[in-house]
Amino acid sequence: MTQCRSRQVHRLSGAASALAISTLLLMPGVARAEMVLSFYLGANQSPESTVGYDFNRGAGAETADVSWDGEAYKMPPYFGVRAIWWLESHPNWGFGIDNVHAKIAADPMPDGFKVLEFTDGVNMISANAHYRWQNQSTFTPYAGVGVGITTPHVEVTNSDGTSETFWYQFGGGSAQALIGLEAAINDRWSVFAEAKLAKFWIDVDLQYGGRLETDVLSRQVAIGVNYTLQKNPFKRR
Repeated sequence: MTQCRSRQVHRLSGAASALAISTLLLMPGVARAEMVLSFYLGANQSPESTVGYDFNRGAGAETADVSWDGEAYKMPPYFGVRAIWWLESHPNWGFGIDNVHAKIAADPMPDGFKVLEFTDGVNMISANAHYRWQNQSTFTPYAGVGVGITTPHVEVTNSDGTSETFWYQFGGGSAQALIGLEAAINDRWSVFAEAKLAKFWIDVDLQYGGRLETDVLSRQVAIGVNYTLQKNPFKRR
């Protein structure tokens, strides 16, 4: 049953990404726009949040204040992939799809839990709008905002081991804002560094009809590389 749910969530994630990309490509001018692919590594950190949960043992809903560890340097690490289409007619503006693998784990473990983590990723997929300040130098500052969904790998076990959840799920909505600086290497390659602020609204199922929900703020830094697949003849560098 859990494997079936995981496959369904993966299909949902793939379908959402495919739909978003198809929609972008059908927009006037996007098919001829400058297309840039990005890959990045980095780190994430989250402040304490309140977790509401019910292990369905008849005691009703409970809450716990949880401190989170980003575990960005444990395998698999924090990473992301992104595609941006900079518009032909307005080359300062772009639209993109971003897929971020960020993790969180309770540390220390709150009372009532043996395991509470999302260490195969909260996995945020978002559709973004970007703006860049083009100029004649090597460096281009940019900013972006986006909204999307999460597909976390939920790993939750209660303190006595009678409820154990370990599968991918649809987590809920997400949003992010970012600022960064790109440095050109040549016409095709560039490197970048950026800071992100994301919010995850997580509401997931637990084994035997239980429930867990929390709102998590995620502070992220990323360093990566860009490759331009299709140049925009209207781009002003």
